[in-house]
Amino acid sequence: MQAEWEHAVLADDIPGVQQMLDAGADIDARDRHGQTALMLAAHHGHDTLVELLITRGAALDVTGKYGLSALMLAVVAGYESIARRLAESGADLTRRGTGAPGFHEKTAHDLALARGNMDLAARLRVD
Repeated sequence: MQAEWEHAVLADDIPGVQQMLDAGADIDARDRHGQTALMLAAHHGHDTLVELLITRGAALDVTGKYGLSALMLAVVAGYESIARRLAESGADLTRRGTGAPGFHEKTAHDLALARGNMDLAARLRVD
């Protein structure tokens, strides 16, 4: 991921991100930690940017460190509205984290339970 792209995403610079996407930026480019723009926006609580990236076709289920997806990162960071939007958009609810003890084999549902967010956990439950 180019520094300019990463900076625009982290700064929640909607016009800048739109301009770069219109110019052909790779919406699913990864940063040095393996995270995409959607993952960064979800983890930082950038609701409008998350919506833009979903609308523009960002891959919902890319994973980075510890096997965490954008949905899982939103749950871990406590951004319930973003987690709900990602789930509604079709993010994989069965994906499980890897590696670190707090994430290993945990789904977004499990992570919401661990945060004590029973309402969100109920919405992310896979039957």
